Amino acid sequence: MAEQTHYRTCNLCEAMCGLEIKYEGTEIKSIKGDEKDPFSKGFICPKAVALQDIYHDPDRLKLPQKRVGDQWETISWKQAYDEVEQGIKAVQQKYGDDAVGIYSGNPNVHNLGSMLFSSRLLKAVRTRNRFSATSVDQLPHHFASQWMLGNSIQLPVPDIDRTHYFLVFGANPVASNGSIMSAAGMPRRIKDLQERGGKMVVVDPRRSETAQRADEHFFIRPGTDVYLLGAVLNHLIINHPQDLPEYYKGHEELRELFAAFTADKVASITGVAAEEITRIAEEFANAESAVCYGRMGVSVQEHGALCQWIVYLINMVTGNFDSSGGMMCSNPAIDVVHTKPEGTMYSYNRWKSRVRGLPEFGNELPAAVMAEEMLNEGDGQIKAFICNAGNPVLSTPNGDKLDKALSGLEFMVSIDIYLNETSRHANIILPPATGLETPHYDLVFHNLAVHNHAKFSPALFPIGPDRKYDWQIYKELGERFSKMSAVKKLADKLVTPEVVVDQGLKRGPYDIRLKDLRKNPHGVDLGPLQPVLPKQIFTQDKKVDMTPQVMVDGLKALSFDAPPGDKLQLIGRRHLRSNNTWMHNSERLVKGPKRCTAMLNPDDAEKLGIIDGELIDVHNEHGKVQIEAELTPALMPGVISIPHGWGHNKDGIGWATAQAHAGVSVNDLTSDQELDAVSGNAAVNGVYVEVSKV
Repeated sequence: MAEQTHYRTCNLCEAMCGLEIKYEGTEIKSIKGDEKDPFSKGFICPKAVALQDIYHDPDRLKLPQKRVGDQWETISWKQAYDEVEQGIKAVQQKYGDDAVGIYSGNPNVHNLGSMLFSSRLLKAVRTRNRFSATSVDQLPHHFASQWMLGNSIQLPVPDIDRTHYFLVFGANPVASNGSIMSAAGMPRRIKDLQERGGKMVVVDPRRSETAQRADEHFFIRPGTDVYLLGAVLNHLIINHPQDLPEYYKGHEELRELFAAFTADKVASITGVAAEEITRIAEEFANAESAVCYGRMGVSVQEHGALCQWIVYLINMVTGNFDSSGGMMCSNPAIDVVHTKPEGTMYSYNRWKSRVRGLPEFGNELPAAVMAEEMLNEGDGQIKAFICNAGNPVLSTPNGDKLDKALSGLEFMVSIDIYLNETSRHANIILPPATGLETPHYDLVFHNLAVHNHAKFSPALFPIGPDRKYDWQIYKELGERFSKMSAVKKLADKLVTPEVVVDQGLKRGPYDIRLKDLRKNPHGVDLGPLQPVLPKQIFTQDKKVDMTPQVMVDGLKALSFDAPPGDKLQLIGRRHLRSNNTWMHNSERLVKGPKRCTAMLNPDDAEKLGIIDGELIDVHNEHGKVQIEAELTPALMPGVISIPHGWGHNKDGIGWATAQAHAGVSVNDLTSDQELDAVSGNAAVNGVYVEVSKV
């Protein structure tokens, strides 16, 4: 068989890198960056090459599995569907609809079929106990957009290709390829910024891969970003006032609200000198164009929502919001932002969690309440669980507690391709086709792209008659848990991801259809980001609310007490070869130097009598892990860093390579009780720990 070429978008992270895949039959000959892709321009990271590893992985599940005692048996799809239907319905009939919990993991947003059809299942099960990775990741972004712009999925991104000053808080886009900022080829984009005379400044407790490429880097104490951001904003308001558009409201209150945030006052809290804070603000104000951007480091801490709110404000008060080189919204070919009627607010606080009384947002409760909702007895207790492409035992706070909670359920089903630390508790595992077997269009990440483009990737390899796509699984279960007429069922069989994508393109802002994208396998360039305001303001009065009450109340509750200096603070970190828990069964991605280590500053290590490579205990009131120390001056004194997504050391899991590179779960040290008070996002950054020699 002759060698053939396939072009597609890599769906293993947010970057949307274009790939050129050479293959014969089902053998992959090479995976390279697609030089003709108008968005990624040939850039590729190591994860993309591992697509072939996932396809050929002997540990990947392909047919339904049923747990019988401590063993797993392969069963038919019909039996699997029947048992899932019986198990879930039995629990709901006995305890009520809300006795079923549903968790949707990060891989869902990377898969077209799941994005388009998983809502069938979510709606059909009719439970209020819905959770997702959103509330351990980016919920503060959605909160800021909801209360300021009126639409939680209208997430502005840095116009990095045209900015002249890039101020970055708690983000490492060189390792993540962008996050809530789809930007393939970040090293090139940073270099282009500097070559046009621009500047990049990074504020982070670690001198990350991104900070190493920046013009300046400042260490900051974990969890104190809100004070530094507030001081920058205060300086801008006082020293560089601007006339703002008439569709902004609430800006008159900002001077008084942030009056206490002076550079001198916050310097001792943040660890950043007052004169440096003032200089950053001045440089930002005087730049030809500038953008402030914050990501995981500022989102997954106790002040995450306030941080993202102030990030928006810094861009707004300097005229760098919705303008070239500033923070802008994309114009995707499939317009997901307008999926909700204009003038309507995203749901908030329509119900509360049973145990702690935390409000829902967007039909979801904070993931941090899952374990307590399973363990605390009483009406509404979760007795059954649907885990949809997620591994929350490793990826949500206090994973050990959730692990115990899952073991006591009456029924559980996982939709997953691996027998992992979470799915091992399931009664039934339903494995969908994945990766190279599926068609792909990035519904979410085109909406977060730093340059407008569109691209459709057909499936490379077919699946056999005994295999199922994720969208087929969701449709089947959705039908079983809802009442659908025979006529509607027949019509629904014609609805596929390709049909939905074509209709979405038809309703979009560009004159393109799916057939056009099929003719352009490298993708279609739709131009740079364009202003969208005031047209795309979704608040009821059609004004951008700069001082939403929920944020103002959170700001007024802030304390200016200096953090204690006698304990180490824990932060996470990202690696180019990882993405949460689901990249660790590829040997090419986990080989080489050990990555699950505890980074420590040499000064801290000397005080503790710890040497490089030594096994140490890291512990607090939530748990303890034993991990190898890695001493590096790239970490701020007083800080310890352990990467997220590891801990493949539990019994009964089925991915051998991950188990051989197990590492430890940083979430054995985090608490499900520590949250961002405003948004309910998990606060897993800045946790206090103690360290000792083993």
